[in-house]
Amino acid sequence: MNSIVLLAGAAAQGGNAGASGQGGSPIGLIIMMVALFAIMYFMMIRPQKKKQKEEQSMRDNIQVGDEITTIGGIMGRVVTIKDDSLVIETGADRNKMKITRWAVSTNNTANEKLEAERQAAKEAAEAEKKKKIEDAAAEGKASRKKSKKSKDDTFDE
Repeated sequence: MNSIVLLAGAAAQGGNAGASGQGGSPIGLIIMMVALFAIMYFMMIRPQKKKQKEEQSMRDNIQVGDEITTIGGIMGRVVTIKDDSLVIETGADRNKMKITRWAVSTNNTANEKLEAERQAAKEAAEAEKKKKIEDAAAEGKASRKKSKKSKDDTFDE
């Protein structure tokens, strides 16, 4: 953020220098403005568009039976899916509510599946690592036995 303020200050000084006739160039001001726009695009606009695409794909991939949370904090299970709306059941009384798709904040079922997949991958990686350590330890014991046996053979001669 400080760099943006410094760039704006430098651009203003460059513009003042050109206006006062001290040899400032308007090209410098244009370059500063383009650089400022590029920084704002990569720091603010692009990440926001990426987040919106992810949210839209999450809303499009909702299936019957998924547990969701709305932007108002209502949690429920999806019963019916229509073009722009969902019908969810909430609570033990199974109250049904009709909501619009854009009101879905998170898909808890998808989050749970993703977390389960991550946990399974982590456990598999740990098991693989443990197996490699055990194999290396067994290989180390075998090589020590061979070297000990070869030492014993040299003493026998």
